[in-house]
Amino acid sequence: MFKDALRRHLEAAVRRAVAAGRLPPVEVPPVEVEQPRGRRHADFATNLPLVLARRVGQPPREVARAIVEALDCSPDQVERVEVAGPGFINFFIAPAWLQALVRHVHAQGDRYGSHDVGAGRRVNVEYVSANPTGPLHIGSGRNGVIGDVLANLLAALGYAVTREYYVNDAGLLVHRLGQSVEHHYLAHFGIATPFPEDGYRGEYVREIARALVERDGDAWVHRDPQTRVAAFRDFAVAWCLADIRRTLEQFGITFDVWFSERSLYEQGAVDRVLAALRERGFLYEQDGAVWFRSTLFGDDKDRVIIRSTGWPMYYAADIPYHLNKLERGFDLLIDVWGVDHAGDVARVRGGLQALGVDPARVEFLLYQHVRLRNEGELLRMSRRRGEYVTLQDLLDAVGRDAARYFFCMVSPSVPMDFDWQLARQQSQDNPVYYVQYAYARICSILREAEGHPHGRRWVQAGTLDAAAVHDADLGRLVDPSEAALIHALAELPEVVYQAGMRREPQRLPAYARDLAAAFHGFYTQCRVLSDDPALTAARLVLVEAVRIALRRTLALIGVAAPERM
Repeated sequence: MFKDALRRHLEAAVRRAVAAGRLPPVEVPPVEVEQPRGRRHADFATNLPLVLARRVGQPPREVARAIVEALDCSPDQVERVEVAGPGFINFFIAPAWLQALVRHVHAQGDRYGSHDVGAGRRVNVEYVSANPTGPLHIGSGRNGVIGDVLANLLAALGYAVTREYYVNDAGLLVHRLGQSVEHHYLAHFGIATPFPEDGYRGEYVREIARALVERDGDAWVHRDPQTRVAAFRDFAVAWCLADIRRTLEQFGITFDVWFSERSLYEQGAVDRVLAALRERGFLYEQDGAVWFRSTLFGDDKDRVIIRSTGWPMYYAADIPYHLNKLERGFDLLIDVWGVDHAGDVARVRGGLQALGVDPARVEFLLYQHVRLRNEGELLRMSRRRGEYVTLQDLLDAVGRDAARYFFCMVSPSVPMDFDWQLARQQSQDNPVYYVQYAYARICSILREAEGHPHGRRWVQAGTLDAAAVHDADLGRLVDPSEAALIHALAELPEVVYQAGMRREPQRLPAYARDLAAAFHGFYTQCRVLSDDPALTAARLVLVEAVRIALRRTLALIGVAAPERM
């Protein structure tokens, strides 16, 4: 709220300074407004004069004075402005603006922090999309949280968001799953077969085979092997997808669309795309395989698109899949992929470019690997060896809230070590516990207010009466910890905007912790329920505003806001 308004004031001031001849004609660059650490010298500051000085050929302090003289800030917003250092402009916020911010939070309620920058444009966010060849592992958990929180953020920014899971139910990997199930099924009837090369060895594969035995008995023993493997593949994929759905629902993730890769083959979409690429000269044959001229689109070498065995590579279907999404009317496609798929980005993007698609309409958000640590020990995972920790294991151990919060804390671009032991702790060392405890403490204050002589007038059933927001004298909030708390409140709209537009969901838990810390600092310094009726009312309004902002932030992360802990 404060930063946006100050940016607009600064942009307008530069234009006025140019019109008045104080500055030569110049395009206003992006304006940065920051909060100095600890707000020791100002509430906010900008380096805009330093940036403009290089463009207009004037000393930075001279540019700063020209801008300050052209500023038109209301005294109810900005108490004073000063030029500092080599050319910074410092702002000191008026108490009335701080008070207005608190009331604004109440007025916005659970929409606080929202924007309309998206203006209803349609965005498809595709995430998780793990192969249905076994239970989800913890890497899929990180993928899911990044995608789900990003979808929440984009919705808060005014986009019309569709959440989609791409089901890889065609191709070599699900074929090997069918072969792996076949091996265990036949073994049940004493028929020894070699285990398939690169097959799946997890206990779940035996469980799928046992389910087939229970359902069909020996009906498949003497069937044609090709028919048998295809049937086992379909049964196993359905079994795995049901397990994936259950885990994701427990994780707080649901999808609007589950899109089948196989449908692209059945409807001829893959063949049509391959024919179009061939017709345009982007495919050629070599060594018995079909190659895509991906070097024309920035790849380091051309890539096989159809193996010499006839099995297509993944991206052979990925290209028509993205075309399908665009044909469904989406303005922007965002895919959340693991870094191990980084090489596929150039191939998919290149294939779409070859077919005339604007690459700006397709975005790939890559995240780094996640490793699990338990009491310092690194746990290694391999799905095919059957040696991996599932997402369900993690949820059973630490719960949904800790899992989502921890996955969201780290930038997607950075490898992550998930600290299993810390996530299970119920202490303020655990960041999600620390934030949730702040929320629960506010709820406790409001419950206590119902029995307090100066609180019960404003609070019923743990809820602050709207009259308190209107009538309270917020001018009583003069303690430095109260000002710091209001400044922390004001940051949420900026955090939501930057986290969504920059695809940086980790900004949300960082903000939640900062707001919780500001509240804990305030709570240490200031007694909410006091012998002063006016001060009690003002502080109740303030802590309720904090409760709104915390609840909103936790909801965007997909974490509960508990009223008791």
